[in-house]
Amino acid sequence: MNKRFPRFCPSCQSALQVKNLACSHCSTSVEGVFELPVLACLSEEDQLFVLNFIKSSGSLKEMAGQLKLSYPTVRNMLDDVIERIVALEKKQDYEH
Repeated sequence: MNKRFPRFCPSCQSALQVKNLACSHCSTSVEGVFELPVLACLSEEDQLFVLNFIKSSGSLKEMAGQLKLSYPTVRNMLDDVIERIVALEKKQDYEH
C-alpha cells in the first residue's frame, strides 16, 4: 500500500522539506534540500482538480458535466486554483 506524501510536520504543522532521494533499484541515495514542484505543494483537492482539468483537455464544460456543477462554478474553482499556484510561485521566488 502506497502512503500519501506528507506535506506538513505532524508535530508542528510546518512545511516539510525533501532532503533525501533514494533509488529503489540500486539503493543509491542523493542528499540535499530539494524544492518541491509547485503542483506538489497544492492540496490533494487542488491536485485532483488540475489532473481532471488536464484529462478533460482543459474543457471546463466537460469538467462541469463530470462534477455535476455549473460551468461558472467550475470556472471559479479554476480561478481559485490559479490564485493558489501564483501565490506558491511568488513564495518560492521570495525564498530564493
